[in-house]
Amino acid sequence: MRILAVCAVAHPGGAEIGLLRLAKRLLARGHALTLATPQAGPLDDAGLPVVRLQLGGLQRGGGARAALSFPRARRLASDHDLVYLNGTVSGRLLPGLAGRRTILHVHDIVDRVPRFWSRAGAVLADSGAVAERLAGLHAHVVYCPVELDAGGRDGIPAPWSTPPGDAPRRPVVGFVGRIEPRKGPLDLVHAAPQIRAGKPDARIVIVGDDPYDSAPEYAAQVRRAEGVEHVSWVPDGAAVMRHLDVLVAPSRQEPFGTVLAEAMAAGTPVVATRVGGLAEVVVDGVTGRLVTPGRPDELAAAVLEVLADRDRMGAAAREQAQRFGADAYADRVEQILLRVVAG
Repeated sequence: MRILAVCAVAHPGGAEIGLLRLAKRLLARGHALTLATPQAGPLDDAGLPVVRLQLGGLQRGGGARAALSFPRARRLASDHDLVYLNGTVSGRLLPGLAGRRTILHVHDIVDRVPRFWSRAGAVLADSGAVAERLAGLHAHVVYCPVELDAGGRDGIPAPWSTPPGDAPRRPVVGFVGRIEPRKGPLDLVHAAPQIRAGKPDARIVIVGDDPYDSAPEYAAQVRRAEGVEHVSWVPDGAAVMRHLDVLVAPSRQEPFGTVLAEAMAAGTPVVATRVGGLAEVVVDGVTGRLVTPGRPDELAAAVLEVLADRDRMGAAAREQAQRFGADAYADRVEQILLRVVAG
């Protein structure tokens, strides 16, 4: 297959990283893939051919501006067997791609389903929670791909300070992600005193930043919290997981939770809120614990429970993470792509 993969941004976020993991495997299987991005950016260095395709921007009214790109999108599509629209913003091109083979991959829990999404040859969803919002589209739940072989990351040190070699290692409870209200890191900050009351030597670490400056006051609260260590954004979040004893994801909404699957693949048990796709990743009481969102007291109690049973839960987490492996993901998605190309 010759695939044109359309991205809404040129900086790799979760959707783009997942696409690159898929692309790596599709290339190994003999397919060809070209990236289409709105402007120059880090994705240009992914080792794939790149073309420019405007999608109208991320602001309100962008959908109408995307119509200006319909002619170029059709020309590019004519040189490919399939157009892979990676995200709902890329899906704006569907009305202009009539008669072309298309895939729409939805990564978000949406509130509204535009009628023209039904024009896609197939719709992919990151989780059952995402698919439930796509009424009438018969979406395929494919989850998100995780690199299971972390061997190449073993030599990467923890991004926070570590004690001297002869000092006892302290358990590390961590959050990894964007510092914004939807991700809920402030709940871990509020849970920290209760965690340390039950486990006095525990370290509470928050890894991440707010690259879009979406909630500066919230981010400032997290950064200045006492008794919590803050580390700015790191280039390889998955490499951090092996240095944690428990990963905490206190999100208010989450379509899948790749960070949880990456932690589990590293053998790190997790504590997450019972929202969106997180409950599809965590087996409560087996690979970690699920708690009510917005309840730091429940969060702290669950962290202490997981720390007390870390070895058993960590082993179960590593085993359960196999179902999210990037190779198995590529198997699932490739079969759907082939069926759409075959009509």
